[in-house]
Amino acid sequence: MKLLIAIGFCLAGCCALSTKQQRRFPDDFLFGTATASYQIEGAWNADDKGENIWDHMTHTKPHVIKDQSNGDIAADTYHNYKRDVEMMRELGLDAYRFSLSWSRILPDGFSNRVSKAGVTFYNNYIDEMLKYGITPMITLYHWDLPQKLQELGGFANPLFSDWFEDYARVVFEHFGDRVKYWITFNEPREICFEGYDTTTKAPQLNATGVGAYLCAKSLVLAHAKAFHAYRNDFAPSQGGQCGITISVNWFGAKTDTEEDQFAAELYRQGEWGLYAEPIFSEQGGFPKELSERVAQKSLEQGYPRSRMPEFTEEERAFVRGSADFFGVNHYTAKLVSADGGDYIVPSLSDDVGATVSVPDDWPVSASSWLIQAPDSILNALTHLKEKYNSPAFYITENGWSSPPDSDLLDDDRIRYYRAALESALDAIDAGVNLKGYMAWSLMDNFEWNSGYTERFGLYQVDFEDPARSRTPRKSAFVYKQIVKSRVIDHEYEPDSMTMTIDEGH
Repeated sequence: MKLLIAIGFCLAGCCALSTKQQRRFPDDFLFGTATASYQIEGAWNADDKGENIWDHMTHTKPHVIKDQSNGDIAADTYHNYKRDVEMMRELGLDAYRFSLSWSRILPDGFSNRVSKAGVTFYNNYIDEMLKYGITPMITLYHWDLPQKLQELGGFANPLFSDWFEDYARVVFEHFGDRVKYWITFNEPREICFEGYDTTTKAPQLNATGVGAYLCAKSLVLAHAKAFHAYRNDFAPSQGGQCGITISVNWFGAKTDTEEDQFAAELYRQGEWGLYAEPIFSEQGGFPKELSERVAQKSLEQGYPRSRMPEFTEEERAFVRGSADFFGVNHYTAKLVSADGGDYIVPSLSDDVGATVSVPDDWPVSASSWLIQAPDSILNALTHLKEKYNSPAFYITENGWSSPPDSDLLDDDRIRYYRAALESALDAIDAGVNLKGYMAWSLMDNFEWNSGYTERFGLYQVDFEDPARSRTPRKSAFVYKQIVKSRVIDHEYEPDSMTMTIDEGH
């Protein structure tokens, strides 16, 4: 029996699955989608929820958002979570990665007051997934720090790691009996570099050359405290895993020259090595070459010590190895050269001192930063595998943006997903321990500083409709077929745009 869910109209040129031999993802490979709390939940001040840094920034400085919008309502998942889970069922997902709003659970940021309404919402969301056999994968922090903690310094406050551990313990206590996959932080670079070194993300501190490094150390210490709290006090009875998600786009050298090769390595260290190296490397601490470069430049610029803080030996040992898996958000690639650039001094960009470019023939999306590059997942994951002794990986985000006026026939997104998943299979063939893939995103959402001008969803959201109706795009049907068959059939075309729930899921 089939349950009819959405709309129905046929596409011309429908064809069946190809019968030729194709590579197959393992049966235990987790296919899912991903979202983030501020981008979809809405209900920004519902019940006793506290204000977060994105609430504060979009309300006090709306001009920093491209269309002057905000996430006050967004896709209104707070009131539509059952429809969200219905969409997961339509796609046949194994797993769903989503984040919790710290200020929805702890309205004041501190653990002395826990919101019953916030806990109830997430309990209902989790239980609805589990009711239909969908595995929840939860991110504790996806950029939406309680504003009260930001006013105390946020990630720059040396007590931040304690605040985060307290929050993590509350979450583990309330949800850990059912949730077995935990991610501490989503994309440290975007938190620290974009939020603290520049102005492209909240809280827009613009503390160039200092903020990113202070934030990086604080963040990885907070991650390690939450990890060890889980490992020591919760995992023995709850039996789950805890890792971190880092944005690892591929940055290869533009030429084979020694200068460009070194520039590419330094660029990778500045992009993601600051956060991966302390956790996953054998020696721990910040990346060696970048640390030396920052120390040298700091002295030349008149600072009495390096702008990059050091780890004590105790801190280094505490952080090293503090992850059960490596979550990778991957979207694009760039080519790096040692030509240098005109950067603010001091800044992380000036410390790295390289320039990036992309070939003209790489397909472009609706996002200026997102370009489809060949073999980028393969290149990134094999590099990480060799560098960090083959940890377990999950691709926790990967996706493609389209303009807000694009229709449901998103063949560019389908092309991107198929190429990315082929690259993921190449990585598996190369010996990478890749255990899952989360497509970004389940539905259209508030895309941070771009507002609603860029759409990433497998499902189109009508933001003009008070009900925030969701309609599957063509890519949703193609992804559903990949999840179901475990193969990528480049000839597959859906025979209708009517989404159904397969019996038994």
